[in-house]
Amino acid sequence: MLRPRVTLKLATSLDGRIATASGESRWITGEAARAEVQRLRASHDAVLIGAGTARKDNPSLLARTEPPPKKQPKRVVLTRRLAFPPGGRLFEHLDQSPLIVFVPNSSRGRPELKAAGARIESVPAIGEDLDILAVFARLASLGVESVLAEGGGLVAASLIRAGLVDCLEWFRAPLVLGAAGKPAIADMDYAGLAVAPRWRRVALRELGPDLWESYERA
Repeated sequence: MLRPRVTLKLATSLDGRIATASGESRWITGEAARAEVQRLRASHDAVLIGAGTARKDNPSLLARTEPPPKKQPKRVVLTRRLAFPPGGRLFEHLDQSPLIVFVPNSSRGRPELKAAGARIESVPAIGEDLDILAVFARLASLGVESVLAEGGGLVAASLIRAGLVDCLEWFRAPLVLGAAGKPAIADMDYAGLAVAPRWRRVALRELGPDLWESYERA
């Protein structure tokens, strides 16, 4: 299948949590790590999140670098139930960075999202989830060659399960949030270590108090 190259970005505590049990997440990592994330965005054709992250964090997903990038990445949202409203920061600066919303074929759609400027793309569903392979095939047909996936845990798990993650960029902050915290990657349900996917670490850097680890598919 022709598809974009996929980088999964994670910003977590030492024990792999992206938020406290109450949902507090700003900011787990420090300023230097967040600046590197902006540069990662600028180096990709598209930035991808799930509807839960869109609804909870109200992100812009624009690359805030200095100087600004010559071209902003496209913004991509995956949603099973169209569970986020128009009017947030994702709908700002659509002339610089289009917003593409992937929905199931069976969805009736949300006309207000399209009216607000989003491009709606329908793909098949597998059970309750979007067919993630169909999503990336469609992105390839739209000229997207590289995708930075930023969250949340369900999106990360679906990409890993489908074998789509080529690179991991993992930012770790020196704190521990415990089992009640929100995991960076949802349940994978592997039967054993032999079937768990593996990556090869290619770089390790210090960013103030944080660590930045880069991995490539093993």
